[in-house]
Amino acid sequence: MARTTPAPLPGAASRNAARARQSLGDAALQSLGALTFILMLATLYLALIYAPTEAVQGHAQRIFYFHVPTAWVGFLAFFVVFVASISYLLRGGRTTDAIARSSAEIGLLFTTMMLVTGSLWGKPIWGTWWTWDPKLTTSLILWFIYVGYLMLRAYAPTREQSARYGAVLGIVGFVDVPIVYMATTWWRTQHPEAVITADGASMAPEMLLAFLVSLLSFTLLFLYLLIQRVHIQRLQDKADDARLELAAREVQRGGIQ
Repeated sequence: MARTTPAPLPGAASRNAARARQSLGDAALQSLGALTFILMLATLYLALIYAPTEAVQGHAQRIFYFHVPTAWVGFLAFFVVFVASISYLLRGGRTTDAIARSSAEIGLLFTTMMLVTGSLWGKPIWGTWWTWDPKLTTSLILWFIYVGYLMLRAYAPTREQSARYGAVLGIVGFVDVPIVYMATTWWRTQHPEAVITADGASMAPEMLLAFLVSLLSFTLLFLYLLIQRVHIQRLQDKADDARLELAAREVQRGGIQ
């Protein structure tokens, strides 16, 4: 009598598929992390050794290779907050809310790095750590907006109110991003103008290579951090759900007794 192999149960098949997707996702994330690490090492070499020393500013100009990419990542992160916030208000969903909140945290981190590196660059060039230049002032306002965003989310009475209030502020707060970007065009500022425009790049090819590699490495770092932070946020949401469910059971059990 021939043997027949029992068909896998639907639940087992779905669990196996979920494990396979998880393994594939973990492998992709590890590859992204490794690539980001390699490009960061390349950025350090290109920015600090390979790129020629700028004739006027000297070695202080090398901060450019870190200052501008951190500014770009801050803008990118707040754009993600903007898009995810619109999506949340239209469709809801904890994943989009987790993306918005996580991206705001990372964007604030990189905006802080932008302000710090800008001050380090400004001191030897302008002779001061800070000046109320329109570009710097609007950048500081941007920093305060997203500090307020995270505070609003932290102190909202409920999770749903936190997500809804945060989505509104995430949309409104993004208005300052194009203002920061266009500040050197709209006003007379001490801040240097863009070195890469539609007409080309006003820098040596070696400098351009260092800048582009740095831009790519910081962008990949943002993506890596965002994936990790969203995963942590979703785990935290599940833990909060379990805690609320346990508290409800305790209240129900006390009522029955």
